[in-house]
Amino acid sequence: VQLQASGGGLVQAGGSLRLSCTASGRTFSRYVMGWFRQAPGKEREFVARIAWSVGTTYYGDSVKGRFTISRDIAENTVYLQMNSLRPEDTAVYYCAIGGLMTTIWSLYDSWGQGTLVTVSS
Repeated sequence: VQLQASGGGLVQAGGSLRLSCTASGRTFSRYVMGWFRQAPGKEREFVARIAWSVGTTYYGDSVKGRFTISRDIAENTVYLQMNSLRPEDTAVYYCAIGGLMTTIWSLYDSWGQGTLVTVSS
């Protein structure tokens, strides 16, 4: 499976961005798509995940109520809508695909290249 992430950029605090991750190479009905982020000097952090077939979602505590994960099955694309952004949301955001409903990044099988989100204060 190949993943291509896009949509990062520079935004002011309180603003919004939408990240996209398009998957190719395999059918995804039994997969979970996740978003993670990693800020400089910090560990990779779970952001959100979605079960591809049924759409069940789960969020990390730091983004709950501000971020929304969704998917477009026809386009093989998962989105991360990020609202009310804060400077502490600044990080490289990665999409990933795996077979488990988990928040543990090392249990995901394939990763996108990462897209940088910078939130200015």
